[in-house]
Amino acid sequence: MITLNEAPRLIRPTTAVRTSYLTGEQADCLLRGTDTDWLGPASEDFDSFVAARDHDKERWEVMSTVYWYISGEHYLGSLVVRHSLTPELASEGGHIGYHVVAPWRRQGHATRMLELGLEKAREHGISRVLLTCAPSNEPSKRVIEKNGGVPDEQLGSELRYWIG
Repeated sequence: MITLNEAPRLIRPTTAVRTSYLTGEQADCLLRGTDTDWLGPASEDFDSFVAARDHDKERWEVMSTVYWYISGEHYLGSLVVRHSLTPELASEGGHIGYHVVAPWRRQGHATRMLELGLEKAREHGISRVLLTCAPSNEPSKRVIEKNGGVPDEQLGSELRYWIG
């Protein structure tokens, strides 16, 4: 296992983790069987790729902020804070979405990343945070519950949890 020399933190996207970001995201795409075509253009002009993510932007019909979870030159995952909810996000998505790339899973990073993400949500004026996950996603349910998530109802295919 790789030893991290710095405590991981949430920051805005940065070019400082180029290789780690691209290899981590490629590993995730290959594990999930999802498209990797976007990685070519991202690797060819990583500066522009990062610049497009390094500001608040409307995604999912709401203002959103993207953060990367890094330690030194290591990209561990990403987190998005959605500043408000649409009816769709209230049933699938919630205020915060996060993922840890495959090489860094099962080491407590998701729990810490969500803890830091809740602080970011508060900075954006969100005092009561909604998170959702699939009923079969036991790791995500544990992460949410470790961060104080209180189960709510299941809407559609997602379980809902409130924090705050």
